[in-house]
Amino acid sequence: GLFLHQTRRLHPLICAFTAEAFYENRLTSVPGLEQQAVLAPPGAAAATLGGTGLVYVPVGHDANQSRSLEEVEAVAALVAALTAEGVRYRNADAEDAPLTTEDLMVVAPYNAQVTALAERLPGVHIGTVDKFQGQQAPVVIISLTTSTPEDAPRGMDFLYSANRLNVATSRAKALSILVGNPRLFEPDCRTPAQMRLANAFCRYRELAREVWPL
Repeated sequence: GLFLHQTRRLHPLICAFTAEAFYENRLTSVPGLEQQAVLAPPGAAAATLGGTGLVYVPVGHDANQSRSLEEVEAVAALVAALTAEGVRYRNADAEDAPLTTEDLMVVAPYNAQVTALAERLPGVHIGTVDKFQGQQAPVVIISLTTSTPEDAPRGMDFLYSANRLNVATSRAKALSILVGNPRLFEPDCRTPAQMRLANAFCRYRELAREVWPL
């Protein structure tokens, strides 16, 4: 197919990660996308997220496979902070408006986690990566769910899929938030293929601002 070397969606900070991790640094953002940002009043919980780029929220848990209630609560706190009074979204035309649940997308790898999130957050757009391919939102929150690589129900190849991480993070216009157990970034890779799978995840964490649960 034809590779389009410019994105009309991604803030340059998200684009820089996407380009490096998946497209050999051949992808750039069209001018104006640097305007896209989440704006929060000083002192607001959402202000700690930084407004643009990549964020990592560490959430510790044990023995979770396809559902993590700890991450459900962390995502709920993020949604509450992002939709609080005074939080706004500024688009590429420098126009801003209150940020609402319509501006959020929550992605999880497993249907059981999607169901748990939907029960906790009615009205929020929640689904698997496959559901949201081709869609976009100002803010995307990704719940990795599984406690460790060994707990992953479909194995490391599914959880660490570069294509799935690419699709999930590149839905975000301004802010990509990854929620997950720190142990997922310490996989016991035994083959070059497994190392390649883990590389993009580890690079995301290196580039992201780490924000403790709100």
